[in-house]
Amino acid sequence: MRLPATAHTSRPWRIHEIADDFTLEDVWALPTPGGPDELDRLVRLFAAGRAAQPSSAVPRFLFAVRWQLGKLFGWDRPDAGVGGRVPTLRDRLPEDLLAGPRGPAFKSGDPFSSVYQTHDEWAAELANKTVHAVLHIGWVPDESDGHHGQMAILVKPNGRLGTLYMAAIRPLRHLGVYPAMIRSIGDQWKANPTAPTAS
Repeated sequence: MRLPATAHTSRPWRIHEIADDFTLEDVWALPTPGGPDELDRLVRLFAAGRAAQPSSAVPRFLFAVRWQLGKLFGWDRPDAGVGGRVPTLRDRLPEDLLAGPRGPAFKSGDPFSSVYQTHDEWAAELANKTVHAVLHIGWVPDESDGHHGQMAILVKPNGRLGTLYMAAIRPLRHLGVYPAMIRSIGDQWKANPTAPTAS
């Protein structure tokens, strides 16, 4: 379920101080019911690549088209990524977050890298020629005295190209990609009662 921006902005997440120059694009509730200490399980599903494997053909096709366009136009070259075109957000972390866990390593070839992890919050980043983006996962209480994941996407478009790119893919994300991905997250959550190890 897509949520209003205030579902993210009203919470005292540490990401607010670290990525205050990024724009909040989306906030989604994740179908991952659990107890108060299960953020790490969800984070490891993402890092292992299992959370973002939509089963329907349309999102898989859209992902394939995006990677082919990236190859064609050089959007995803290493020099356009984190540590190349943009510095990592870890350079902005206060001492307590730097001293704490970073979060799991992603599987080989995944464009994301963990920035930091707390008891109820995790952030990962990617960058390419179009955008510098943050995937933020919070672990929030719900109305039934349980908890669940909440996903937010924050972006900093790279100039006019990035702004046009984000505008062009917005309908595809909202209508096809994210709903399918969130269904997949729910399926993987049920199928993996223990956190997988990223490889």
